[in-house]
Amino acid sequence: MGDGVLSQDEINALLSGGIPDAAPADDGGGDSGGGAGGELSTQQIDTIGEVANISMGSAATSLFTLVNLKVEISTPVVSETNWDDLASNYTESCVVVRIGYTKGIDGSNVLVLKENDVKVITDLMMGGDGTNTDSEITELHLSAISEAMNQMMGASATSLSSMLGMMVDISPPTATLTDLSTISPGEIDAFLENNFVRIAFKMEIGDLVDSEMMQLYPVSLAKEMCDAVQNTMESDSNSTVDSGVAAEPAPAPAAPPPEAAPQAAAAPPPQAAPQMDPNMMAGQQMPPYMYMPQPTINVQPAQFTPFGPGFSAQFAQENIDLILDVPLDVTVELGRTNKTIQDILDFAPGTIIELNKIAGEPIDVLVNGKYVAKGEVVVIEESFGVRITEIIKE
Repeated sequence: MGDGVLSQDEINALLSGGIPDAAPADDGGGDSGGGAGGELSTQQIDTIGEVANISMGSAATSLFTLVNLKVEISTPVVSETNWDDLASNYTESCVVVRIGYTKGIDGSNVLVLKENDVKVITDLMMGGDGTNTDSEITELHLSAISEAMNQMMGASATSLSSMLGMMVDISPPTATLTDLSTISPGEIDAFLENNFVRIAFKMEIGDLVDSEMMQLYPVSLAKEMCDAVQNTMESDSNSTVDSGVAAEPAPAPAAPPPEAAPQAAAAPPPQAAPQMDPNMMAGQQMPPYMYMPQPTINVQPAQFTPFGPGFSAQFAQENIDLILDVPLDVTVELGRTNKTIQDILDFAPGTIIELNKIAGEPIDVLVNGKYVAKGEVVVIEESFGVRITEIIKE
């Protein structure tokens, strides 16, 4: 401010009632005070937040298809932190999912989910209502949440590919149940031993989950993503500038007249002189086009013959007749039950499986997997049969 002119940073500081810094923060990666290490500038943190917001939007759509409930993931909060600060916020066990990038960008990221959230998601994926959360986390839960994260981060990688202008691919996720306060960060991923980027999302799944999910990035990967986004934006900007300074596009060639003139020597009707660029006055060649009036096109509404009174019924009957000989699979379901993988591996000749049907209760009849009737089992000579007792009408 020694030359008597206020800089933009000084004006902003005066308007907010503060005192301007001696020097503005370096947008290229200097200490911005954005987190524990201050290795990312404010602009880079904002860029990472926008990238995470878009990619997690795609991930939420993928999770919706798995749990069949409304999934909302809020705008992320980005900061720099270290392992001690992160672990102090988790007093209970949680599930840590590591995903590596195999193409496009170099590095990995780690997702941290609360144990109860994982139980709800996996129960919904396995056909439950999301309330079966009393049991302990098993390998089945970890396998299911790994598949869910694989679908989510696969969709996220697709969004990243568009934003970064390169193909991005991931490795299969690995999930682990752990206590962050006792485990060494290097056992999860080496980048967690130093300062890293923490992206916090608020995740809601129907009325069952209202919690927080963490995504952790190494600082080097965050900077690489910022540089890729910047390069993509510059490339798009240059393309826009190049197209903006191009010569004015030529008008479309005139359509030929609807009918050829019978005499070639006939003089054409008078036309307005085409407007020329002033530079053409200096002896430059005329452009190989000129304005021609477009012929008048006669447009009329389409006329359709009305259908007869019996057309609808006749049409429906004819279509039904076409498919009457199509074979369908009829399945008779005696009952169902749920078993864990361990229970199935323990199956042996003589094992008895208890079903959810009571003796004497009507059995279900399904056609191509659709529930259509109820019935009872009968014996016809040496074969089983089903006597239909009720037709299910929707």
